[in-house]
Amino acid sequence: MSGKKVLVLGGTGAMGVYLVPELAALGYDVRVVSLDNVVSDNPRVTYVKADAKNIDYQRELLKERFDAIVDFMIYSTEQFRERCDILLGNTGQYILLSSYRVYAGHDIPITENSPRLVDASTDQEFLATDDYSLCKARAEDILANSKYTNWTMVRPAITYSKRRFQLVTLEAPVVVARAMKGLPVVIPKAALPVQATMSWAGDVAKLMSRLLFNAAALGERFTLATAEHRPWGEVAEYYKEIIGLDYVAAETEDYLQIMGGANSARYQLAYDRLFERIVDNSKVLRVTGLKQEDFMPLRRGLEKELTALPKDAIWPDAGAVWARMDEYLANSRNRS
Repeated sequence: MSGKKVLVLGGTGAMGVYLVPELAALGYDVRVVSLDNVVSDNPRVTYVKADAKNIDYQRELLKERFDAIVDFMIYSTEQFRERCDILLGNTGQYILLSSYRVYAGHDIPITENSPRLVDASTDQEFLATDDYSLCKARAEDILANSKYTNWTMVRPAITYSKRRFQLVTLEAPVVVARAMKGLPVVIPKAALPVQATMSWAGDVAKLMSRLLFNAAALGERFTLATAEHRPWGEVAEYYKEIIGLDYVAAETEDYLQIMGGANSARYQLAYDRLFERIVDNSKVLRVTGLKQEDFMPLRRGLEKELTALPKDAIWPDAGAVWARMDEYLANSRNRS
């Protein structure tokens, strides 16, 4: 397989920072296109700063044929419909990054055949949107109904990395940044007993890399996840033990108001984080040859990534959420 050319669209994010070196280590020549300024320290890896989502750029780029494409872009349903032929027709294998958020909360454990929200939900207001969980499922359908068979769909569970840390629907600019300043966070009380699946990005990268140029992966769907699962309350305790995070449990509506009251936050909570997310990962283990015992345990992985963070790490601005969280906490103290 040495010398195969792999194009990674948007490959500098939470999963990409582990996938790209993994692909290079397997002997592939990797081209990474993203909006970040990155200088390669590996002769097999080239970074290009460009809008990897731009359809005209994609047309021009794919005049140079790549043996495989790994696509981390987030497209609307119509954007993906417009690009499907361009992407699938110019490569040997196309890997679509979907999400385990496509699954409805019906099955425990989740398998690749579990019902999807797009098919099972009766919430017409939700189905009328192009929510992340729906646009990913609709992209899957566009692929499955296309004339192509050179695709692989991957559905990662929540994935943590040096670039991303989650607690229920909160992200690193709240969870980690507030902990570093000695400030508490607010999380929904209803989520505390709910089982979550969080995978280390290094393990997800290993799974994904071993689906490339793998005949058994063509035309197939895979959930990329550890089989380990923990209640959100236990995950919160991990953050407390590792970085001293203090957390306060709130009613769901109060929490959603802190998050800005948008439907997207409501849907993410109601149709993912409050579902029991326990994964049967036997299919992807069978096809990749990896074993569950090869994976990083959650607490050890969080400790590995969190303790390696620079003290002056800069996160995207989450000031509006901070302000509403501080106001809620102040009001709670006054009431008590």
